[in-house]
Amino acid sequence: MTVRSLFERAVDILAASGIADPQVDAELLIGHVLGASRGRVQSLAVTDAPIGPEETLAIVEAVERRAAREPLQHITGTAHFRSLELSVGPGVFVPRPETEFVAGLAIDALRAVVPAGDPLLSADAGPAAVDLGTGSGAIALALATEVPHARVVAVENSTAAFIWAKENFRRVGAANSRLIFIDLADALPEEGGRFDVVVSNPPYIPLGAIPRDPEVRLHDPEHALYGGEDGLDVVRSVSQTAARLIRAGGTLVIEHGELQGAEIRALLEADGWRATATHRDLTGRDRATTALR
Repeated sequence: MTVRSLFERAVDILAASGIADPQVDAELLIGHVLGASRGRVQSLAVTDAPIGPEETLAIVEAVERRAAREPLQHITGTAHFRSLELSVGPGVFVPRPETEFVAGLAIDALRAVVPAGDPLLSADAGPAAVDLGTGSGAIALALATEVPHARVVAVENSTAAFIWAKENFRRVGAANSRLIFIDLADALPEEGGRFDVVVSNPPYIPLGAIPRDPEVRLHDPEHALYGGEDGLDVVRSVSQTAARLIRAGGTLVIEHGELQGAEIRALLEADGWRATATHRDLTGRDRATTALR
């Protein structure tokens, strides 16, 4: 066996299974087994490098799992999010590229609170943010690492997701971040009015809607997907909890489905939020709504 023959076989199998980008997935799966980058895999394929029987079997098994529509990130055990490499697997929502855009809105709002070079800034007086329903910890850790002068708190109420988040907080080691296991509605009762930014990627799929992608439908945890009959039950809770936690003038950032912007703006305005605005991601889809307190 050679890397080229394995790669070509993997691409054929993945394409036949409906994988959107079979070449990329094949390179990543081979690279995962060999401990090599995509560029290195491409080089090995071009030179028709030989590969041993153990590595061949491991690659074949990984490709079969992916062809069965198991998420790529579950097979490799990692998900890339902005500048981070996170541990993920069964029980936690796999962070998506579109959520990087949402995190970017929160990061920009947090950076705008106090410039990083402000001479008046002390270790305990920087801006503060909270991520409600952190899942793997992706948004919270992006905030903590990209705005290192800020204080970031992450809240999660799923035991399975909390285990993954705890591992990611340990791996990233951002000293300015803190992870808490508690129900969203009860979060941080002692810190009312102390946060400059509240961000959340809540479950927002209506109960009657069935995700098209098998990776989502079969492998993402239901508690991270479904938000009640209209999909907005948890969004309502986020709005109310955020209103309690945020200071006057603070920013709320909520991720949602592309058809929910108008409903969420109306919901937030009814709760007393102002300057509501829905934002399109790089694909032109409504992906997040922001508001000021």
